[in-house]
Amino acid sequence: MAMTMRRRSSGIIGVLVLIWLVIGVVAAVQRDYFKESDATCATAGTIALTIVSGPLNYAGVNPKVDDCNVQIPQPSE
Repeated sequence: MAMTMRRRSSGIIGVLVLIWLVIGVVAAVQRDYFKESDATCATAGTIALTIVSGPLNYAGVNPKVDDCNVQIPQPSE
């Protein structure tokens, strides 16, 4: 009985996380983040933060990444 409850609750949590992320994708689409042809680290970061924020986007959260410095590793000689 306990195993069934544990499995059921983990399934419910999985569904809730999926719904949370889908709401975040909808918010990113509504903000036209996928229409920009400018593919930068800051754009990708903004899209990722918007998706992870999920329903919080509709509560006034508007995450943005202004600048992102990625260190590209140089090959050793």
